[in-house]
Amino acid sequence: MPRLASKDVLRADQFTKDEIATVMELAREYEKALKEGRELNVMTGLVLSTLFYEPSTRTRLSFETAMLRLGGQVISVAEAKSSSASKGESLHDTIKTVEGYADVIVIRHPQIGAAQEAAQATDRPILNAGDGAGQHPTQSLLDLYTILKEKGTADGLTITLAGDLKNGRTVHSLALLLANFSVRFVFAAPRALRMPQEILDQLRNKAIAVQETEDLGEGLAQSDVCYMTRIQRERFDDPAEYDRLKDLYVLTREQVEAAKDGIIIMHPLPRVNEIATDVDTYPGAAYFRQSANGVPVRMALLALVTGRA
Repeated sequence: MPRLASKDVLRADQFTKDEIATVMELAREYEKALKEGRELNVMTGLVLSTLFYEPSTRTRLSFETAMLRLGGQVISVAEAKSSSASKGESLHDTIKTVEGYADVIVIRHPQIGAAQEAAQATDRPILNAGDGAGQHPTQSLLDLYTILKEKGTADGLTITLAGDLKNGRTVHSLALLLANFSVRFVFAAPRALRMPQEILDQLRNKAIAVQETEDLGEGLAQSDVCYMTRIQRERFDDPAEYDRLKDLYVLTREQVEAAKDGIIIMHPLPRVNEIATDVDTYPGAAYFRQSANGVPVRMALLALVTGRA
């Protein structure tokens, strides 16, 4: 079995297919244990620190729940930018301080590459919970876990990623993670928010088929999974540009009913208005199940990087 002990989790494309399989298998074991009400003491005596320089609900709470479900403890700075960082402390010095308190560190930061910078400052495992418009590798793993639960396999699927593909760290990571499988992508985005060329090049170098379109319906008609994302107000310097783009893709129940039979609808959340609420009752609307899947997947990651699995 691949060894992930003491490794950082910084990017989705760092994982081999065997390592991905290890995470998925352990997540399934932990999910089964939770459903059976079994007490897990895997992380007894260890402390997780969560440092969030950007807002978070699902990622922060699911990481903290994961640690608690494993019998560990949590210390948290939910608004890290208003802590010593507001006094001018460098990220390096913050991490050097926190390593004296915790055994594993989860960080979210608005700067691309911040998780890598944090990892260079400490021997403690660092898990990237989102670095600006860069990567969100643990989200991509729970997204894959969701796809496997909902569809049985990733191989052979056509997957539409829609919305803000330029700034969306979740879609960046998911595309790169799924490049380990035999998938086909449809990228539905306005030209101003298309997938970065660097990621397109990586996918094509791995012989992954990619179709780009501005027509969401074109993707829905052929896809097994539609992964919607919000247009991210916080990534725009020009409010007028955000207003121009924010309502371009709104997935309705009518569109879902006309889509490929059995399509699964996913979203990393939070939702603004890009999925109509009447889609929630569609059986293939998986986004709240997807969110819950963050707990067993992050349990698996925490146990693996600390060597407790």
